[in-house]
Amino acid sequence: MFEFGGITIVFIVVALLVSSIRILREYERGVVFMLGRFWKVKGPGLILIIPGIQQMVRVDLRTVVFDVPSQDVISRDNVSVKVNAVVYFRVIDPAKSILQVEDYLNATSQLAQTTLRSVLGKHELDQMLAERETLNTDIQQALDTQTDAWGIKVSNVEIKHVDIDETMVRAIAKQAEAERERRAKIIHAEGELQASEKLLAAAEVLSGRPQAMQLRYLQTLSLIAGDKTNTIVFPMPGELMNLMMRDTKPGE
Repeated sequence: MFEFGGITIVFIVVALLVSSIRILREYERGVVFMLGRFWKVKGPGLILIIPGIQQMVRVDLRTVVFDVPSQDVISRDNVSVKVNAVVYFRVIDPAKSILQVEDYLNATSQLAQTTLRSVLGKHELDQMLAERETLNTDIQQALDTQTDAWGIKVSNVEIKHVDIDETMVRAIAKQAEAERERRAKIIHAEGELQASEKLLAAAEVLSGRPQAMQLRYLQTLSLIAGDKTNTIVFPMPGELMNLMMRDTKPGE
């Protein structure tokens, strides 16, 4: 009878010892409570927990990546768009992540959705499409400030898609086409201005050198002669006409 009782006691001690052993991986920490009160953070490695007196909650310190569901956002210029994003965060204070918030994963997810809508609602559609890096930084800073009390560090936010209504896509295409036409007209006008300035400079040079005018005239005739048209019309220089009329005057 004594031997049976001794075996039972040994078995109970071994069972308690086995149940008190916890092994935490390198990326895990254990938040330990003593009789319901926070005691300390343990890990990684082998730790011992007193059964019935101490309880432990595991916390993963690795970076968590989750998709923010598509959110309906009204931009500052009253355009309705659907935006989704990806948020990267990790726990840096295991005690706060357990003591300050009930479910830090769900809380961070919900906060990311509301922050995405509030931050993007302050910008116009063109900024959403062209300034994503700035918007990513603004959202990340806003999230990081609010999750700091939970022991969570938001390291990065990336906007994935900005979905626009089909009618708005057509309007943007028309706007882009009009902008390209405006630039083409400006470039054409600048080219005309530069050409007129060069022509004016060339005319001033030619007007001071009659020989240069004659050479230019002969060059023009050479270019016309190379054309295979049936009719050739070219101007007669005034200097040549004057010379011919002077040669045909009687008595000279």
